[in-house]
Amino acid sequence: MRKVSAVVTGILLFLMSSQAFSQHAPQAGKAAVIAPYHLAITFYKTTNLIFPYAIKSVDRGSRDVLVQKAKAVENILQIKASKPNFEETNLTVITADGQLYSYVLNYTDSPAVLNIRFAANMDIAKPDAFFPEAGTNEATIQNDAAKIAGEKGNVRGLKDKKYGMRLQLKGTYIRDDVMYYQISLQNQSNIRYDVDQLRFYIRDQKRNKRTATQELELRPLYVYGNPSAVASQSEQVFVFALPKFTVPDKKYLAVQLMEKNGGRHLRLKVYNKTLIRSKMLPSY
Repeated sequence: MRKVSAVVTGILLFLMSSQAFSQHAPQAGKAAVIAPYHLAITFYKTTNLIFPYAIKSVDRGSRDVLVQKAKAVENILQIKASKPNFEETNLTVITADGQLYSYVLNYTDSPAVLNIRFAANMDIAKPDAFFPEAGTNEATIQNDAAKIAGEKGNVRGLKDKKYGMRLQLKGTYIRDDVMYYQISLQNQSNIRYDVDQLRFYIRDQKRNKRTATQELELRPLYVYGNPSAVASQSEQVFVFALPKFTVPDKKYLAVQLMEKNGGRHLRLKVYNKTLIRSKMLPSY
């Protein structure tokens, strides 16, 4: 009986110690499963994946898959099979907003879909491709531009008009190394205005015939809105994000708008006194 009692006592002590240990042991963290997208690709055609932010990392599970970022574009990934009938593999993509995209890839001769857009908040009105510079936060730029589009503006009297069209710089804003230009394009005519190009240049104030004119074009990091056309009797507001800069002496920033197959070309001259008054955006 004493042996049985000793065994029972030992079992009870073991159970009590195990319970105490489990009470003080660290709890395992909760795990969330990221379900992969199933994607069929082919050797004969290229599949394009369009992401809402710049691609920061790509990992393919097999050499049977060819991947590359579209030339000069940060957010479009092009995929193609390196040979027909490859075995199932996977692909992982990480974008600038920290999101991970996982794919299971299979082969097919004729994919049903060749272009897939993974849009933030399903906002399909924005351009597919954008060209951010290294070191910028694309998510912040897009959020700032969307907010600025609804602002009243802080610039007065900077406009140009011709034949029922009016181009106006409504506001200039800044956050860190990015400046934002809130631009309004109003069509008061009965003819739709098709935009050929809207470009930014730093130009000399005076041109000397004996001296070659120096002109520097500034390319936007991001464009909010779709500045391709403005319907008759309507107005659109766009926001252009550009790298931070100031204008040297005897120069100005030229905003040049050209009409496609037309003559209603407009231009703004923006001087340093306007740029240095850019409104600082509040911190998040």
